Amino acid sequence: MTYQETVSYLYSLLPAYHRVGKPAYKGDLNNTLELDRLFGHPHTRYRTVHVAGTNGKGSVSHMIASVLQAAGWRTGLYTSPHLKDFRERMRIDGRMMAEEDVISFVEEHDALIRRVQPSFFELTVAMAFDWFARMRIDVAVVEVGMGGRLDSTNIITPELSVITNIGHDHMEFLGKTLEAVAGEKAGIIKKGVPVVIGETQDETEQVFRARGAAMNTTVTFADSVFRCSLGSFSASRARRGFRLTDIRNDSVLRGFTPLGGEAQQKNIQTVAAAVEMLSGSFGIRRDQFLTGMADVVASTGLLGRWQVLSRKPLMVCDTGHNREGLEYVMRQIESTPRNKLRMVIGFVSDKDISSLLPIFPRDATYYFTRASVPRALDEKMLMAEAVNYGLTGNSYPSVAEALGAARAAAGPDDMIFIGGSTFVVADAL
Repeated sequence: MTYQETVSYLYSLLPAYHRVGKPAYKGDLNNTLELDRLFGHPHTRYRTVHVAGTNGKGSVSHMIASVLQAAGWRTGLYTSPHLKDFRERMRIDGRMMAEEDVISFVEEHDALIRRVQPSFFELTVAMAFDWFARMRIDVAVVEVGMGGRLDSTNIITPELSVITNIGHDHMEFLGKTLEAVAGEKAGIIKKGVPVVIGETQDETEQVFRARGAAMNTTVTFADSVFRCSLGSFSASRARRGFRLTDIRNDSVLRGFTPLGGEAQQKNIQTVAAAVEMLSGSFGIRRDQFLTGMADVVASTGLLGRWQVLSRKPLMVCDTGHNREGLEYVMRQIESTPRNKLRMVIGFVSDKDISSLLPIFPRDATYYFTRASVPRALDEKMLMAEAVNYGLTGNSYPSVAEALGAARAAAGPDDMIFIGGSTFVVADAL
């Protein structure tokens, strides 16, 4: 099989949550544990950092990995979902797994895959952990897929657990309240393993403190240790400055990040607290922290976080897809100088868009569309619902057509935003 044939084969054989949603969800770790046993527990051969959270966990995972790379460690990075290429999910020092390695893994283990019948996510976790072990990495930064307690990545015992924040997403699986969601994400906290919580939230703080006490470990809230402020994003230089203050002694560290989103303020605080916890065992210096932060896109291949695709017109995409994440994005759009605003948006069909559409600007022209995954919400249904919230425009059956129409109509001083769903961004890229 070719590489594309191999990936298509996996999609045809295994249920993938990012494509079909709920039918792919497994509410236990049975398959994961079986695969781990069959592959000889590869995750025990290197150190790990585990990252969960509703928003920001992808950015935080990439930043921590970039800092570890800058400190000289051979670093694996497992994230999901991918935007352009399946192999984005697993990287070593920023380099994706070779196409030939994906092909050989599937061909070699085809009988095992058919016998265990894992989900797409369960198999990709096993593939990544096995590859990391065979490549003899020093450390892997592992992003949780969904929740934490029952996530396939939760078989590791990390050096550090990180939970960025708790928000309204995947609540049909994780619970109907923020406290319930926090309880699921707190499931990654292991006995004696310190944990960094990115944001102090009234509804969830005690959930994490109680879990930390039960696991006999320390719980550090990043926003009680560090305070970050961001400068203006320079589209021409593709970076913005940040000022990081250590609240305990008022010392200040200044650096740069290529990530433009306003949400990076809290993410940088979280990474700073995490790196401080890791610095003892990994020997991370201050200059290595700053280098890792400045080089995160180049060193890890991070995509889709307030990513500037063109400047005249200004075209930006962002993978924010739940209320908390999109509120940050909408505030940033509002503060961005522009003439006419054009929004290319789509959602997945199981998303509660009635909670999302009210936060979108009414003074924009909309290009309602659908991503090329089975879960995508029909663009005509989206347009009909959006009218109820004062959002008007036309519908397009593909992201390419919607984006083409927006670009054809845009003047050089207009802004085109692409988002609403990770998969809309994926199609645009």
